[in-house]
Amino acid sequence: MATLTGSAPVVLVSDIHRAAAYYADKLGFKDYTLYNDPPNFCIARRDNFAVMLALAHADAIKPYWQIVRGTWNMYFWVDDAEALYAEFVANGAIIDYEIAVKPYGVKEFGVRDLDGHDLAFGEIVRA
Repeated sequence: MATLTGSAPVVLVSDIHRAAAYYADKLGFKDYTLYNDPPNFCIARRDNFAVMLALAHADAIKPYWQIVRGTWNMYFWVDDAEALYAEFVANGAIIDYEIAVKPYGVKEFGVRDLDGHDLAFGEIVRA
């Protein structure tokens, strides 16, 4: 039987260069590659995880929270939410909601990218 070895969320972005720079500079996905000429696709990596950015017209971009309230485009489990939150704040990332322990036992916070996509980061603090 085959084994899944990873996954990568794909989000639509209105400016591939600005999006790649934001993911690198603000969110730490510094290992990225732009594809095609002119570039219209990017794979950005951090800590063995990848995010794929695909160029689209701005009117085609609709973050999930605009469709279903409180829904993220991406969710990452982390081992130290407070340290990551501090890193993102220091980097000037767009904070969507501040770090807090949620009723479901996860210390969590959210950020937004330049196209309004929500990314959440959570650390399990109780089962």
